[in-house]
Amino acid sequence: MGAEVTSIRFTHEDRRQFRRKVRQCTEALERMLRDGAFEVNRAVPLLGMEVELNLVDEHMEPAKANDRVLDAIADTDYQTELGRFNIELNVAPAALGGVSIREVEFALRRSLERADDLAATHHARVVLTGMLPTLREEHFDAAWITDNPRYALLNEQIFAARGEDIEIDISGVGLDGSKERLRIDCTSVLPEAACTSVQLHLAVDPDMFANYWNAAQCVAGVQVALAANSPFLAQTALWHESRIPVFEQAIDTRSWELKNQGVRPRVWFGERWITSIFDLFDENARYFPALLPEVSDDDPIAQLDSGVTPRLAELAMHNGTIYRWNRPVYDVVDGHPQMRIENRVLPGGPTVIDTMANAAFYYGAVHALAHAERPLWSQMSFGAANDNLMAGARYGMDAQLYWPMFGAVGPDELTLRWLLPLAEQGLADYGVDQEVRDRYLSIIEERCLTRRNGAGWQRATVERYESSGLSRDRALTAMLAEYAELMREGAPVHTWPW
Repeated sequence: MGAEVTSIRFTHEDRRQFRRKVRQCTEALERMLRDGAFEVNRAVPLLGMEVELNLVDEHMEPAKANDRVLDAIADTDYQTELGRFNIELNVAPAALGGVSIREVEFALRRSLERADDLAATHHARVVLTGMLPTLREEHFDAAWITDNPRYALLNEQIFAARGEDIEIDISGVGLDGSKERLRIDCTSVLPEAACTSVQLHLAVDPDMFANYWNAAQCVAGVQVALAANSPFLAQTALWHESRIPVFEQAIDTRSWELKNQGVRPRVWFGERWITSIFDLFDENARYFPALLPEVSDDDPIAQLDSGVTPRLAELAMHNGTIYRWNRPVYDVVDGHPQMRIENRVLPGGPTVIDTMANAAFYYGAVHALAHAERPLWSQMSFGAANDNLMAGARYGMDAQLYWPMFGAVGPDELTLRWLLPLAEQGLADYGVDQEVRDRYLSIIEERCLTRRNGAGWQRATVERYESSGLSRDRALTAMLAEYAELMREGAPVHTWPW
């Protein structure tokens, strides 16, 4: 949700100064790219993760408890998130290679088990999922926003830019095949807090950034289809990965009139393949007004002239309020500049090992595609990649995706026939041990063979409870209780009882 801010009000002059500083930062970045300032990090492929979590009480209802739970955990790796029923875990970066992915898995499991035990002392439990099924419309009241000035300020700025209430309007497919629709007007951005994700970071050579970003855009629809885990919101069966449309609508600063004019949304897939990382930061500066125009005292050009690596504070702040599904990240690590791709399409869960399997598949497939002799993005339109994301989110395993050489194809067949071998190749190129590659890619393979992911399990289980006579509300509660128990046991979702 962006960096910390110190101001609680912004003036017109703040906005003009911020725009000027963003342009100055963009110029500094262009110069750093031209002068090869990132060379020191080219030999270090790194993975990193941010894992967003939900808190529930003993009745499987959202727990307004993140302040107490974070105090109990007392670990700076855990931080607040927008909703008072959310917390976030920042997983320390690790080198891609050897057995590091497995070590990250074991460390993540230990950390979450400890957090869950400590949360229980405050009558809350941790749930790893894409969207909490028991969230209802009343949980989108501003009283559920975390007590932190930056969240209140972001909420205020989004509504000031929009000029009217936020409308969530999504049509989905019910459990019996009938149409279900959710339409609510919200006076806060809290529907965004319903969207809990796993964000994968990959540090890359800036000269290869365009290849990696284009490759990540190509596979986004497949990622979502295979990993979908967000089928319910406000007692309504929506898309298999409802995070995608909910997030797009919850952070939309445009009125209908601006949408009709073609103004770009802040939650954005993009509109074209790129040739340089600079393309994305340049688009951000040209197309999007500031939400949090916090101006620093830094002079990035003067810092470059004096041999200091600039923080590019305004560029980073601005970039943090534009929510691309694959977002560029500039950072300074140990005094050295770093470029990363932040992959934002994946939901949380259902289990830690499912999460790590999704990550391994992504890292391997994107690496192989980025280094392919003939780029995949030269064979398909950007619009087709965007359509694939929407289809994968709407239908999950039942989606039909466009792919060169295959035409219309299901995500399971596409993955089994083509993408799994590519992911295997990519992980091998990173130096990942064979045992580790087998551990995670076999889970993706079995998920495709059984056609069972988190969204499918949730929908099937709610349908079972409703067939036994439970109302939708009680069926969702019973399903989530069963889900939470299976999540803690830790077996991958394709092995869960259906």
